[in-house]
Amino acid sequence: MQTQSKETAARQVSAGQKILKFITGNPIVFLLLIAAIVVGVLKDNFFSWANLANLISNTAVRFLIALGVSGCLITKGTDLSAGRQVGFAAVVAGILCQRGDYTGRLWKWAPEMDISIVLVIVVVLGLAWGLINGVIVTKLHVPPFIATLGTQTIIYGISLVISDAQPIGGFQKIYTTLINGRIGNVRSFHLPYLLFVALLFGLLFYFIYNYTRHGKYMYAIGGNDIAAEVSGVNTTATLMRIYAAAGVMYAIAGYLLAAKSGGASASMGQGYELEAIAGCTIGGVSTTGGIGTVPGILVGVLVFELLKIILQFLGVNPYYNYVVQGLVIVLAVSLDIRKYIAKK
Repeated sequence: MQTQSKETAARQVSAGQKILKFITGNPIVFLLLIAAIVVGVLKDNFFSWANLANLISNTAVRFLIALGVSGCLITKGTDLSAGRQVGFAAVVAGILCQRGDYTGRLWKWAPEMDISIVLVIVVVLGLAWGLINGVIVTKLHVPPFIATLGTQTIIYGISLVISDAQPIGGFQKIYTTLINGRIGNVRSFHLPYLLFVALLFGLLFYFIYNYTRHGKYMYAIGGNDIAAEVSGVNTTATLMRIYAAAGVMYAIAGYLLAAKSGGASASMGQGYELEAIAGCTIGGVSTTGGIGTVPGILVGVLVFELLKIILQFLGVNPYYNYVVQGLVIVLAVSLDIRKYIAKK
């Protein structure tokens, strides 16, 4: 009996240590979850299926973008062109998915296209942008920050040109209804289709990061790129794959975002790269490289989107939202740097 009680006590202590470790290691996540509970108690409809579905839909699209950015961050890089690539994909998808009889159609000479063909076109273009970023970083040896800052401006300019800086609407009904579809009753329990898209890619990236040679190479480069290259890792090819995959993820996110919003413009996706970086950092992806998990990224993005909803329910001026989000980003990165310094 005494042995069993000692084992039970040991398990309780171990569980308590794990909880304490989670809280101290993820203070932002813990504080925002507490804030969500408080707001849910004080505000009506916070804990509702409609609000949950909205949170899931927003998180799903941002999660895809964060997955793309995560590989860049793990290898000590970044991708500041992510948001503009999303906007570019949304513009292209929006133009090509416009109805043939829509009077405000932007490209009147183009035929009405099947939405699956449009998806393929958008993904190919996203892949091309990713490869361009990869070539600039690996072949021209331009630091990722500068390289993607430059391509960010180029992509935005092209988006303005092809859209004539005009909002794009008049989408085919199947495009918007399919992407915004859901399982279940709208008034009660229901899950958006976007949830399953996010889960699919989450599982795919989880497998790649944990069970493939590419994933091992990626973490090795993030830990020490020189040592990785000396040990036989093809750093150039690995980084090219990372930026190419990122471009594909941004393209898919832009395709989904245009349908979800019911419209598109060149400015769509602005600042999404910062949100993705923030979500990754909150979720445990280290800006110093070599550390990060897919479940952590999901938690980070979910918590960041939860923050937006909390501010909305509290009636905070939308302009102050940027201030709060910026503070969270700075805090998340500073905590990450402190962890890195402590380990050294």
